[in-house]
Amino acid sequence: MIGKVLVANRGEIALRVIRACRELGIRSVAVYSTADSDSLHRMLADEAVCIGPPPASGSYLNIPAIISAAELTGADAIHPGYGFLAENARFAEICERVGVKFVGPSSRVISMMGDKSAARRAAREAGVPVTPGSDGVCANAAEAKRVGAEVGYPLVVKASAGGGGKGMRVVEAESKLDAAFTEASREAGAAFGDGSVYIERYLQDLRHIEVQVLSEAGGKTAAFPERDCSIQRRYQKLLEESPAPGLPDDARRGMMDAAASLVDALGYEGAGTVEFVYSGGEFFFIEMNTRLQVEHPVTEMVTGVDLVAEQLRIASGEGMGVPEGAAVPDGHAIEFRINAEDPRRNFLPQAGSVEFYNPPGGPGVRVDSHLYAGYKVPPHYDSLLAKLIVFATDRETAIRRGLRALDEFAIAGVETTLPLHLAILEDEDFRRGGVSTSFLSRRELRNDEGLLRLVSVGAPE
Repeated sequence: MIGKVLVANRGEIALRVIRACRELGIRSVAVYSTADSDSLHRMLADEAVCIGPPPASGSYLNIPAIISAAELTGADAIHPGYGFLAENARFAEICERVGVKFVGPSSRVISMMGDKSAARRAAREAGVPVTPGSDGVCANAAEAKRVGAEVGYPLVVKASAGGGGKGMRVVEAESKLDAAFTEASREAGAAFGDGSVYIERYLQDLRHIEVQVLSEAGGKTAAFPERDCSIQRRYQKLLEESPAPGLPDDARRGMMDAAASLVDALGYEGAGTVEFVYSGGEFFFIEMNTRLQVEHPVTEMVTGVDLVAEQLRIASGEGMGVPEGAAVPDGHAIEFRINAEDPRRNFLPQAGSVEFYNPPGGPGVRVDSHLYAGYKVPPHYDSLLAKLIVFATDRETAIRRGLRALDEFAIAGVETTLPLHLAILEDEDFRRGGVSTSFLSRRELRNDEGLLRLVSVGAPE
């Protein structure tokens, strides 16, 4: 069994891992930047090491400093959380070389799945349906045009090395492909250090569905009930729920089987997420995240499985403590990402001191957060402040519970997305299960006497 884990992250996910370690009797080591010297994850860990200045490049992305902290404290393993170095194949390889267990899959698998075009090939070879598009990266715009003639328009140019909407352009006609190819490649190079791009058919009015998996290397695999992550803004997820509302059973089973097939073909170890798009009764693979997801709590709520504890058990060689095969959901869970952004001012990022903090409680309510009254939200990192997760026996009850919990949730000192989530839950289409990735782009956010509400404005431009 692993005796000591260094948590190479910050904020609520660092706390999540530290708490799992404590319950398993594993000592934890926090690393922190000087901007996080008053952070809860530093205070609650068994040990803490300062690894650099506020910019992530000098601290949470500083591989030598993190490895040195692991060696200094005698950590057996490193848990990367999500973001930062969680999907960095070089970091995982260095951990392997110095004899520190990386809590996650091998560097080989991370590298393969981190290259979106290579991931598409691996999925295709495993018999998983992929969106029609190029077989790999397109060397130039001329090659992209040849693919476009086969795939048809509209299509989308995507960064091979990235995600989150960066290095991505939707192209309506061949006449616009040259400019889109150049812009996407340039943006991908700036964001990820790799300007390679590939082509896919652009699917409209789609849903973003993902399947959580756990696997032992060369052993058993478990696929968990799907999560619907369709409520997004600028390709960034805002709200996730499980199970996906109104998803046909055959599509649900098909995605879970496809995810398990891909994981088995890769010889995967640990927790991961296989992501699909669903449109017109068909589903297609888009990518695999070789780490824990922000939205993992909704899966935990509908299955009762502690995914972080399972990660640590698998990494220690104990094997996973859940049955092989497909898990069955029990109830309905919804997660709301509470970000330090002002929805009334085009989601302007916020920083400052939290003057008052009152998280909601009661049955079926969970809050994962690193906030406390007096905490100073730094401007250097991701804007996620908290995750509110509600659980109930059915979706309608979960929505009512979400409305109550959101109304009870109070954060003063910085503006947050709490009002936006209330507006989403009040939307009639959402309550009927009418979710898609165009949900917010088809609506306008209006400030009505201090209350935000969503008003339908038709198809996006």
